[in-house]
Amino acid sequence: MAKVAFIGLGVMGYPMAGHLQRKGHTVCVYNRSADKAERWVAEYGGCRAATPREAAQGAELVMTCVGNDDDLRSVVLGGQGAFAGMAPGSVLVDHTTASAAVARELALLAAERELEFLDAPVSGGQAGAQNGALTVMVGGEPEVFARAEPVIACYARMVRLMGQAGSGQLTKMVNQICIGSLLQGLSEALHFAECAGLDRMAAMEVISKGAAQSWQLENRHASMIEGRFDFGFAVDWMRKDLAILLEEARRNGAQLPVTALVDQFYADVQAAGGGRWDTSSLISRLKPSRGA
Repeated sequence: MAKVAFIGLGVMGYPMAGHLQRKGHTVCVYNRSADKAERWVAEYGGCRAATPREAAQGAELVMTCVGNDDDLRSVVLGGQGAFAGMAPGSVLVDHTTASAAVARELALLAAERELEFLDAPVSGGQAGAQNGALTVMVGGEPEVFARAEPVIACYARMVRLMGQAGSGQLTKMVNQICIGSLLQGLSEALHFAECAGLDRMAAMEVISKGAAQSWQLENRHASMIEGRFDFGFAVDWMRKDLAILLEEARRNGAQLPVTALVDQFYADVQAAGGGRWDTSSLISRLKPSRGA
C-alpha cells in the first residue's frame, strides 16, 4: 500500500482517487474547488490539502488529472506546486490529456529535482473511471513504470508503457483520432439508415455482430437515435484534444484530413450550443432527407 496524493477531482479524478482509497492506499486530495475535496473526504475518507504542495508532501506517488497544459503547470510548478512538496525519488503520474511537449518539459524538470515523471493519459470516459476500467497509456522509464503500475491498476483494466516521456500522450492522440472518425462514421450510418427507412436499432444490432462492431457503436447508437447527449465526454474537451494532436501532426508531418474535418464538424456542434454535449452529438449536424 502506498501513500498517494491525487490532484484534480473532476468527473474522472474524483472516482479514480476513490478507487485508490477503497483499495487500501492512503490518499490525500487537492482540488481548486475546496468543497469538492470536502465531499470526496466525506465519501471516501482520506484527507484533503489546501495546496498541491501540501498534498504531495510525504507521498510516494502524486497523481494529477486536470484540464490542459496550463492547468497542469499551475498545479505542478511554482512555490505551491506539487514538485515543491515532493521528496527525491517520488513519482508524479500525470493523467491529464495534454501535449507531448509538456510531458517532456515536466520530465526534464522532475529529473532536475531528483523526482520521477510519467505521462499517463486515460481512455474510457466517466463510466470507465467510475467502474475502475480505464485504459492507461504511459510514457516514461521502465523502472519508474514498474513502481507505479500496481497503483494505477486500481482504476484500470489496461496499463501499458508505450515508450519514453511523451509517448503516453502521443498514444492518447492516436486514440482520439480513432474516436472522432468512428463517431462521424456512426453518425452518417444512422443518418443513412433513417433516410432509407430502416429500423435503425435493428440495423445497429445486426452490424454490431460483424466487422463494423466498435465500442462507440455498442455504447452510443441508442442515445444517438434518441438525440440524447447530456452525458459523457464533452465536445469542448474533444476539441481541446484535437487541437493538441493536430498541432503535433503539423510538427511530425502526419496527414490527418479526416480528423481535421471532424474537428470542424465539432466546431459546428459548439456553434449550435453543444459544447457540453457528448462527442456522439456529431449526428446532430445531419438532417433526414425530405420525403424519405
